[in-house]
Amino acid sequence: MATDPNRLAGTAYIAVDGQSYAIVGEGTYRPDQETRESLPGQDGIHGYKAMPAPGRISWRGRDQGGVSLKSLGDAGNVTITLELANGKTVVGRNMWRVGDPLEVNTEEATYEAAFEGPEVREH
Repeated sequence: MATDPNRLAGTAYIAVDGQSYAIVGEGTYRPDQETRESLPGQDGIHGYKAMPAPGRISWRGRDQGGVSLKSLGDAGNVTITLELANGKTVVGRNMWRVGDPLEVNTEEATYEAAFEGPEVREH
């Protein structure tokens, strides 16, 4: 947790079902919300439509011994906790991995992981 109110960014910690993973950077999150699209007509703008969009948590991680990327890649119905330098904790529940299978860059031992689900909340 942040104790300095001026500290807004920097360190981050990620865990999937309580298992910690090394995070290199480029962590992102999106609370579950809706996408919106304007509905134009020939006589003007009629309003908009809204569709549900899943919450998302993604990060660039570092492959470490003792951590199974196969298990991470196969993960579904997991809880992800992302702790940020500003003191905020982001929690995603009932999440599943999305995108291409996990692939490790062996020069830097890094991978990209992305998860989506029905509930991502900021605390």
